[in-house]
Amino acid sequence: MTEEPLPVLPDADYVVLSSRLIPGLDGGYTIATLTRARLLASAGVGGGRGPELLTFDPGTAVDHAEHRRVFAERGALVEPAQLRNLFDEAVAPEGGAAAWLRAAADGAVTPDPDVEYRVLTDTAGRPFIALPVIPGNPDWHLTPEPVLVYDAEGEVAGALHGFRGLYRAWLDTVAAARDDRPLVVICESRQLGELIADWSDPRVRIVHTIHTMHVEQPYTPDAAMNTLWTRWFRVADRFDAVVWPTRTQRDDVVARFGDAANHVVVPNPVAPVERREERREDRLVVVLGRLAAGKRIDHAVRAFVAAGVPDARMEIWGGGPEEARLRALIADLDAEDRVVLAGYTDDPATVLDRASLLVTSTAFEGQPLGIVEALLHATPVLSYDVRYGIRDVLGEGGGVLVPGGDEAALGEAIRELLTDEERLAALRAEAPAVAAAWSPERSLAALTAVIADVVARPARRR
Repeated sequence: MTEEPLPVLPDADYVVLSSRLIPGLDGGYTIATLTRARLLASAGVGGGRGPELLTFDPGTAVDHAEHRRVFAERGALVEPAQLRNLFDEAVAPEGGAAAWLRAAADGAVTPDPDVEYRVLTDTAGRPFIALPVIPGNPDWHLTPEPVLVYDAEGEVAGALHGFRGLYRAWLDTVAAARDDRPLVVICESRQLGELIADWSDPRVRIVHTIHTMHVEQPYTPDAAMNTLWTRWFRVADRFDAVVWPTRTQRDDVVARFGDAANHVVVPNPVAPVERREERREDRLVVVLGRLAAGKRIDHAVRAFVAAGVPDARMEIWGGGPEEARLRALIADLDAEDRVVLAGYTDDPATVLDRASLLVTSTAFEGQPLGIVEALLHATPVLSYDVRYGIRDVLGEGGGVLVPGGDEAALGEAIRELLTDEERLAALRAEAPAVAAAWSPERSLAALTAVIADVVARPARRR
């Protein structure tokens, strides 16, 4: 039986929008965004170079060049030149703002003298743009305060209507450089999504991806949302497709908000791994991730100690603000000989190959990339049953779910699994097949189907 060929992406231009892409920041978001771009490159986008990745953080050109270098060195970028930045391109060679920025500026707009501005300069120290500073406001991107544009003489030549005007000026310039084919814009950021929800260019199709949990504590489908999410849902139906990483989250959203928006599911791709079974260590329990309060690693520590399995060890890999508190907890439990804070690792593959069991006691999750990666290494996963993504994966096999927050159940499951080698071996055997649902091939097939559908229809923005 031969495999069916993957569907072909529509003939279009492709760009990816991301607020920033900086090595070592934003965890799974950065990984997922770059992996999606590489997936599109493998499908022939940009002649195999991939889509252009447009970023909007006001770092220096030197900073951005270093980011490209690091990502390319790690294999995260197919072609470094595809990673572009608004502020790198906002500078004219002769000084001042680039021609496209000056053309978009309105000479009649004047700034409020009481608003503080951050003036950006080129490598020669000449100003080219000034950004309003909106301290302590998470909605800074929505400010109506003007963005100032400088000419070659260092004088203010005009202004743009807030960050919306600045971002749209660049995006309109990027779009104008294309031919008349559809322009598929994959927006990876909700803040950017808010600012382009009225982009009415008939060639543009906006596919808006989601990476995170949309509700707050207690993380139930009807829980409260923050202001950004509340506003974002008001414009969700303007995007040609909204891509959720898991079916459970998509279904919860549709049940709560209806189906006026085009809500679809595309699993974030997780690349295949080369696992090394000879590294496996009996009764080694591993926790892998940031040491942050929301990860509730203290639950995992107490549950492991309560399980009381002879010869079992726990290694906790990662760094973060909870390190001192966890170290004190381990000492209080007199468990230093069994529980180790191992620090940050740049080789999680080896950690997962060594582990008998991965435990996660997080309060919530946005996308289950770490769970899938563990299963690819044939490492069974024991987890709290929390939203989102973990149940979507482990519900198919490869691990065990216990009620969220139930430390006693977590400890009992650790004991049962570590003392039942036959069951552990069965979970280990089925894990890679479960993880295959998140393969690059399946992700690309799902994404291609979504893009083909939106390109075949008129844009949702009028």
